Amino acid sequence: MGEYSKALEYYDKSLKIREISLPPIHPDLAVSYSNIGLVYYGIGESSKSLEYYEKSLKIREISLPPNHPSLATFYNNIGLVYREMGEYLKALEYCEKSLKIREEALAPNNADLTGSYLNFAACYEKMGDYTAALKALKNAYKIQQKTFEESNQAFALTFSWYGRVYRGLKEYSKALDYFEKCLAIDRKTLAEKHPYLAIAYSNIGDVHRLMGDYEKALEFHQKALNIQENVECDPLDCATTYMNVGETYREMKDYTTALTYYQKGLKIREEKLAKNHPDLAVIYHNVSKLYFSTQKYSMAIKYVQQAVVIGQEKLSSTHPHLVEYRETFEKIRKKQ
Repeated sequence: MGEYSKALEYYDKSLKIREISLPPIHPDLAVSYSNIGLVYYGIGESSKSLEYYEKSLKIREISLPPNHPSLATFYNNIGLVYREMGEYLKALEYCEKSLKIREEALAPNNADLTGSYLNFAACYEKMGDYTAALKALKNAYKIQQKTFEESNQAFALTFSWYGRVYRGLKEYSKALDYFEKCLAIDRKTLAEKHPYLAIAYSNIGDVHRLMGDYEKALEFHQKALNIQENVECDPLDCATTYMNVGETYREMKDYTTALTYYQKGLKIREEKLAKNHPDLAVIYHNVSKLYFSTQKYSMAIKYVQQAVVIGQEKLSSTHPHLVEYRETFEKIRKKQ
């Protein structure tokens, strides 16, 4: 678990041998490229992950018929990467390719269909289309109920996305209920320091913040950081926790501590993400609100402008985040 660098080392060695001994379109090369892509995805290196997934897909498209279920898996994986890169329309395009093949090739209650539905749900959640996200989640959950016991790890991701969607809808009690269901499964099925547990703790902490219980919020965020700062995991997940801690301290009016955590989260996101990634806009907006609260309006307007520019480029005009960025911009502008 989490030993990505070791995995990458062995996969690289295997790939070098295969590249020397096999023809360039051999299926075993596709397997190597896919494995390396998966490791890079796990450590938040989306561009590298995409590069290797596309190499693998190129071979698969030559060697397999266009409706082969294996192609659906590759399309789904590439969709996941585009989602992480903030390219939500491209992600949906690959999700649709994946789902089309799976719906034609598989039984209607096949567990592989849930992967496509969950990817759709995740894209729609990021795009602020919570109705479409809930519809996709219901499709995934319906299949899982027929296939697995409810304590199965497969449900954890579904419950986590339900929590995120209800958080977006500001239905915090429902969000908390789903995040707690996710955590209960993770605790039963995963190692004590697994990175997925940290994500669950961070999500629960964020909902407690939104419900105004800052003590509980910080308690859960600390549980998340105890894992994320001590095991190998996706640094972007750690950045999200730092941002959530920063938001908690900002709402507690401890602006110095809040800024410290924002800076930690921002440093990681600026290193790992494209300059126009929607997740950068989120933290720019949070920093802007902090500077507004401390009456540093020139700094506040600088950060909110960055958020608005990214939001206008990457999000729909009705996306809740972009609406909020514009409202904050107007509020600050009136103070200048």
